[in-house]
Amino acid sequence: MSDVKRRQAKADPEMDEAIYQAITQAILEGRLTAGTKLAEHRLAEAFGVSRERIRKVLHRLGAERRIEIVPNRGARVPQPSLNEIRAVYEAHRVLEAGVLVQLVRILDAAILARLDAHLAEERAAAERGDRAASVRLSGAFHIHLVDALGNSELSHFLRDLLSRSSVMVSVYEPASQSICAVDEHEAIVEALRARDLAAAIDLSRHHFLHVERRLRVECAPKAAQEFADVFALPVRQP
Repeated sequence: MSDVKRRQAKADPEMDEAIYQAITQAILEGRLTAGTKLAEHRLAEAFGVSRERIRKVLHRLGAERRIEIVPNRGARVPQPSLNEIRAVYEAHRVLEAGVLVQLVRILDAAILARLDAHLAEERAAAERGDRAASVRLSGAFHIHLVDALGNSELSHFLRDLLSRSSVMVSVYEPASQSICAVDEHEAIVEALRARDLAAAIDLSRHHFLHVERRLRVECAPKAAQEFADVFALPVRQP
């Protein structure tokens, strides 16, 4: 094996994580648009690393369902159809209704304090215009609800749904509407605080419907994106 190939094959978890975070951030911020082809050679050039390293990161993103990997066609940013969006958000509504039924039975001051602290983080991110943080924290709100039950199967299922829906929001929702989620989350918490289960479930249902309806599905093909522009601070391999 040549020195170049040996150097490219050498494990470098920090480099892999940096590239993973850069691509994830670009998707969450909407800088990588729906349907964008994530060609290995173009990403390798943008980051100054080997195609093998890029392939490893793309497989991780694909396993998390943050991107799509199509056999013989490569990887791309998801471009979900209306039917896929409806299915995911219907699953969100059904799952969270069941979560709230169980949560109201065990709700205590500690759980409410965690939710209040999280809402403060969400509002701060929205007010400073941090798109990626807003999308991440919006999903984390629902994770707080399900994790409070201590059911690992439910938590795993929700995280899988959020991997898909967070990308849908990132590529299809107008950034100016992110603040709406904070207000809707706050209303759900207030209903829980009042032990009003019916109101909490109704607010949750309407919240997911609102998010789904805010998505603007665009089917028109887009020009190839310049990754050097998308990733303003590329990672360079030593």
